[in-house]
Amino acid sequence: MIKKLHIAGAIALLALNSFAQAQDWVEAESPVQQSARASLASAEKLIRDGKFESITSVLVSLNGNLAFEAYFDSEGREALRNTRSATKTVTGMLLGQAIADGLVKGVQTPVLPLLAPQMAQWRAHPKKKAITFEDLITMSGPLECDDWDQWSRGNEERMYLVEDWVDFYWSLPNRGFPEWNLKSADSPYGRAFSYCTAGVTTAGVALANAVKQPLDQYATRRLFAPLGISQAKWQKLPLGPVQTGGGLSLRSRDLLKLGQVYLDKGRWQGKQIVSPDWVSQSLKPRARMEDGTDYGYLWWLHQLQVGDRKVATYAMNGAGGNTVQIVPELNAVVVITTTNYQVRNAPKLTMQLLTGHVLPALVEVAKTPQ
Repeated sequence: MIKKLHIAGAIALLALNSFAQAQDWVEAESPVQQSARASLASAEKLIRDGKFESITSVLVSLNGNLAFEAYFDSEGREALRNTRSATKTVTGMLLGQAIADGLVKGVQTPVLPLLAPQMAQWRAHPKKKAITFEDLITMSGPLECDDWDQWSRGNEERMYLVEDWVDFYWSLPNRGFPEWNLKSADSPYGRAFSYCTAGVTTAGVALANAVKQPLDQYATRRLFAPLGISQAKWQKLPLGPVQTGGGLSLRSRDLLKLGQVYLDKGRWQGKQIVSPDWVSQSLKPRARMEDGTDYGYLWWLHQLQVGDRKVATYAMNGAGGNTVQIVPELNAVVVITTTNYQVRNAPKLTMQLLTGHVLPALVEVAKTPQ
């Protein structure tokens, strides 16, 4: 019996690998690809010259096809890229899959009942008892948690010092609102933004309990395998569950697939992978940052200045300036991966590359006859 199971497992693994290969990007040469390479040649040279520090890859899809692909380190195409907090957006995708599967009723589902019995002590607190998935995936929960404030009790660097990261989140006090900070009721979209990795980490553990399966396994079954993504490396919490607040490593091509699926309203190569309603709901503005950037369900909603015009994008963003940018008006997706984790103003470097070189080049490519 054991031998049969081993054989069956080997066959399943072989089938998954074959499926993954069949689902990768088509590399056929086209006028658009030729135009993209020519238009992005100057940007590629600047990257190789170190203008943007340690960029490791740039990929572009146009009209659903791989139009540009370049790697700037020795690891190349098959390397798993740690894009840090871009993981959070994948967590939002998995919540959408769980809702579609009927395993979570919706974003208004309270989180505490889905957590371990030892979290029951927090249910006596009215605000904590009322915290929903939507509070956590819009970075607008009621607890004092701000990764962008070194003094915040909920700053992620403090979380990493303790063993139980979920208990760390629930132990936080309620947020206070001095006169110079807008309360939720007075904020755009009725939510006061506060970037909180601990909250998304907690959401991931609750989600795993809801689907009754380790979340990396659920991700493979409900998202990665249908997209032909056969390699993924998750980081784990000290107590075992996978970390959904950051650290997931994927190939650059696979990051491009995730962006393409959302550009195409949940479809990949003719198949519906993610609910179109969830895609639409995820990309609606739900909270606003101090600089005016809007935030959806773990998606950044940018208005980028490109030359003399604004270009709207939806983005998965992570430390070091790692980004997956969906550009609807150009029918494009851009992936930029880096190892600029310790570089000052790394996100600004990526944005300079994106808005000063990549997007202007793609505007020119869009004029190429198809």
